[in-house]
Amino acid sequence: MGIVNGSDLTGMTCVITGASSGLGRESARALASAGAHVVLAARNPDALLKTRDWIHAELPNAKTSIVELDLASLASVRLAAAAIAEIAPAIDVLMNNAGVMFTPFGRTEDGFEMQLGTNHLGHFALTNLLSARLEAAGNGRVINLSSEGHRLGDIDLDDPNWERREYDKYSAYGAAKTANVLHAVELNRRLFKRGIRAYAVHPGMVATHLMRHMSSEDVAVATSSADISTFEVLTPEEGAATQVWAAVDPNLRDHGGVYLADCRISREVARYAVDDARAGRLWDISTALCGD
Repeated sequence: MGIVNGSDLTGMTCVITGASSGLGRESARALASAGAHVVLAARNPDALLKTRDWIHAELPNAKTSIVELDLASLASVRLAAAAIAEIAPAIDVLMNNAGVMFTPFGRTEDGFEMQLGTNHLGHFALTNLLSARLEAAGNGRVINLSSEGHRLGDIDLDDPNWERREYDKYSAYGAAKTANVLHAVELNRRLFKRGIRAYAVHPGMVATHLMRHMSSEDVAVATSSADISTFEVLTPEEGAATQVWAAVDPNLRDHGGVYLADCRISREVARYAVDDARAGRLWDISTALCGD
């Protein structure tokens, strides 16, 4: 991937969730090619092994580690965080990449609505547990995978887990992706003085396993386009470019809490997703729910 050309990440550690496929796998390959130690985290251990082998087939000298992580279980998140902390005394990049999309109504092991629980709360807990390792790196970065889909719905801070409303999979996805942006905003504010920067990334519409259950109607909703035949679908390598750029671009050190798309800081973000007061309130709610 051209994004990492000229970057020397030797001695750096990058943790990637959802690293067993799609954007996570491509990001892992790119960062490993620049010399980073990449910690591959995902739910399926067999898929993780295949990803590790895929990376090493191209990059025999790559440095990788594997950690099993189920973001729909806080118990699994805690075990994974402990394992990652043993592997990595310092974490330069935490890429919160994993996610689910347009799922039928369901709840995580801890009772959270599935899309919010997986996309936001699991990552919220993981990030908090690894914050000391990010600080130890001196210039740690947290990259949250959001989406243009955050425009499908703001998060209802009075009912984040859909306990008092009729469930809508599109609005729930929008709420979860909005939460990813708000998390980056508040995380950056809280940890800025500790040298940590946080970003939210829109990768584009990418042909990954997330799309495997999507109907034409789902794609039309996600793209806000009635004619989906005209919409550009990116390859995983193309889609991973912005999150890899967020991990390596030195100029981003002067920024934080921003929304990124097409390898640039983007203003195409809903106001409710970058509202400081809402970001602070979501942090308090997430802390109460996760018990951290």
